[in-house]
Amino acid sequence: MSAEALLAQDFGTLAEVIHAQAAILKDKPALVDASRVISYGELDSLMDRIAVALQRDKVANGDVAAICATTSTEYGATFFGILRAGGIVAPLAPSSTPESLVMMLADCGAKVFFLDKGVSDALSGVADQITARRVALDGSDAGQALNDWLAPEGSVPTPVTVTPDQGFNIIYSSGTTGAPKGIVQPHAMRWGQIRRGIYPVDAVTMISTPLYSNTTLVSYLPTISNGGTAVLMPKFDAEQFLKLSQQYGATHAMLVPVQYRRLMARPDFDSYDLSSYRMKFSTSAPFAAELKADVLKRWPGGLVEFYGMTEGGGTCGLQAHEFPDKLHTVGRPLPGHDIRLIDEDGVEVAQGEIGEVVGRSGAMMVGYHNQPGKTSEAEWYSPDGLRFIRTGDVGRFDEDGFLTLMDRKKDMIISGGFNIYPSDLEAEITQHPAVLEAAVVGVPSDQWGETPVAFVSLRPGQSETAETLIAWVNGRLGKTQRLADLILTDALPRSHIGKVLKRELRDDYKGKARTA
Repeated sequence: MSAEALLAQDFGTLAEVIHAQAAILKDKPALVDASRVISYGELDSLMDRIAVALQRDKVANGDVAAICATTSTEYGATFFGILRAGGIVAPLAPSSTPESLVMMLADCGAKVFFLDKGVSDALSGVADQITARRVALDGSDAGQALNDWLAPEGSVPTPVTVTPDQGFNIIYSSGTTGAPKGIVQPHAMRWGQIRRGIYPVDAVTMISTPLYSNTTLVSYLPTISNGGTAVLMPKFDAEQFLKLSQQYGATHAMLVPVQYRRLMARPDFDSYDLSSYRMKFSTSAPFAAELKADVLKRWPGGLVEFYGMTEGGGTCGLQAHEFPDKLHTVGRPLPGHDIRLIDEDGVEVAQGEIGEVVGRSGAMMVGYHNQPGKTSEAEWYSPDGLRFIRTGDVGRFDEDGFLTLMDRKKDMIISGGFNIYPSDLEAEITQHPAVLEAAVVGVPSDQWGETPVAFVSLRPGQSETAETLIAWVNGRLGKTQRLADLILTDALPRSHIGKVLKRELRDDYKGKARTA
């Protein structure tokens, strides 16, 4: 069956689609990095060899294999090979602590662990706690070299039957609010994502975020399923991204907002030929309206922002190029996505009121691996018994059905009985011409319970003082919103996908329990 016919079905598997694409796109580049190009024919053959080797090592249909390494063509192919064996992929972050990696490997029950030398060196102190067979993607002494571990060329794996609710991958949360949770995403969820038709057969997609991130996978997987070419960057570098985009004639990219900001801030941005771009995407973190406007003005092609969660549920999309007057929003629910707002008691709020965002669609996690209690906490059931995923975000729908996000529920500040939304304050602070970005957190206050404190980084060459900035900002804010303190910092702490780590800011703040 052709790839086109497969993708038209209500359900299929990514491994089947890649095999069908290879039949007609045998010599076309599928994966590209700085050292290697893998064609569709080579990718299909390599997937078979990986799958056979996994089955030889007793990785049965529904078992887990883990990957923790820098992005490379070998990593990209291994991800697909695990799926062909019927395995569940657990992509782990190399930036995790050794203790967290050991915990995640044990939690997912990985039988085979693919890694590289950098990860192996980091795990040296806890290596004896890892029972999975180790395979080195980079040919180092991190484990058995990949080329030696692979099954012989021409090997064909034993066919497996995959069901829609079977695990596709387990993505672990960052662990910034406690121990990482394993989010089990089923094949049905991924199948829905790759059938959206966003990436055509001639797409050349820049992959500049890590392959262990859901942000990356929602771009990487459909690019390959639809016969496009994925250009893999081991690490994001703004100058290199622009050079590669120009060199390969990139048509698509998924970037997080901080990457857009770094790219647009480059003095030489406009000197690169980016005319091949058709569409750019963003997700995972707040995307400032002024930055969206700058991207639309100076970067060819459309711009779409997606709002959703790794856990799935409901997704909103903003076609920024079509709705330039809605750049302050995250768009409207995608077709087939049901998004509602609920109050503290779990009751839906009236139109125009603020509430927690909950969502439902065909793209929803099975649950948190081995944590039924956490899974239950993440769910909300409508009065008619439909299952929704809670986001923890607070928002409001406007009269046109566009969703404006206020903040994470846990980040809302309650000061003297008044609700203060940090995003409102951050938007005001960044109006100052010297300010590059800002983050506002609530800190303990003897007088008010909580009070807002801002952390601000300045644009290059600016020398504004904290005292003049706080006076300027507080002169523009309502009385209940005024900042108690403002801290200048070189950069805001961020996760691997660009989310500001507000917990770190709160923990590091030295003025706790002040009476302001």
